[in-house]
Amino acid sequence: MFAKLSIVSLCLASLAVIPRPARSAVIDVTVGGTDIIAYTPNQVTANVGDTIVFTFLQKNHSVTQSTLDTPCAPLANGFDSGFVPVSANQTSGFPQAQLTVESTDPIWIYCRQTNHCAVDGMVFAVNPGNNFATFQHNANGTASGSTSGTASVVTVTTTVTAGASTYATTYTTSSPAATGAVSNDHVILVGANDELVFSPNNITAQPGDTVTFIFQNKNHTVTQSSFGAPCEKLSASSAGAQVGFDSGFMPVAANTSANNLPAFTIQINNTQPIWGYCRQTGHCGQGMNFAINAPTSGNTFSAFQAKAVALNGTASASASGASSTSNSAVATTRSAGSLLALGALVLGLAL
Repeated sequence: MFAKLSIVSLCLASLAVIPRPARSAVIDVTVGGTDIIAYTPNQVTANVGDTIVFTFLQKNHSVTQSTLDTPCAPLANGFDSGFVPVSANQTSGFPQAQLTVESTDPIWIYCRQTNHCAVDGMVFAVNPGNNFATFQHNANGTASGSTSGTASVVTVTTTVTAGASTYATTYTTSSPAATGAVSNDHVILVGANDELVFSPNNITAQPGDTVTFIFQNKNHTVTQSSFGAPCEKLSASSAGAQVGFDSGFMPVAANTSANNLPAFTIQINNTQPIWGYCRQTGHCGQGMNFAINAPTSGNTFSAFQAKAVALNGTASASASGASSTSNSAVATTRSAGSLLALGALVLGLAL
């Protein structure tokens, strides 16, 4: 199961590997596939104690709880597998999510990848009764759904999992422009092809998007820093005022299969720049850095990387260029091919 994943509260099923009752049924559902944007089948009838196993095939999908009235928006405190990327050439060892049914009430589910629900109708239901057609109808045409803007300044409290410890940090930042209910997952490979690089190393992401770092080999980290101190943890360069995210070291054996590569995911809270690096000895000084929403002039990604190389990865005496705000996020660590469990208890997930 996912390691070091933050605690999740679920209503109808529990996010953990739960022993299957002796007389329960196991219902298999495939998620996506080559040129398929659908759950197959798209609805099932299940009894209390039954287990639904979602097998993620090609592309990048999610299993996210919603409601009958708003199919393409996540249910508050509902379960969510997160985005589960599967490469086009993967033929076995597909990642799975397990849902244990604890009630005969309807469970409404959708894929939150952009347009998959509203345009392509990628929805699923457990015990929908006669309402599945209504659920599908309500999903149609919601691609442009948005949330209305509110105050110009928002105070955000976010939970950051760094290694084995969990921290809460509060910061004030400008409110981002209103965005749609659906979000994108951006995949960054860490140390691909035995190189000291993040691939890609400079991306743009919107509030609500997630960024998934997949560790390819050797032993790297995904660690938040600042523009002024590219090779220092944000917590160090800000004198502890900001925590920042840190995956911890992720050793990957040379023969690890693609579906078992560890992954680390953050969620984007605003459009402020996020600066990061690998804190393995010497890696940052060799340009192993990344940026999210870096400016196109002034403090650009190229300038950030050049500063990291100039500092040679050593800690600077001051944090003169530390960012005034942190775009940290709920950070989770998991195996790219690990078993997800979806259900109704408040559970801590460990990778």
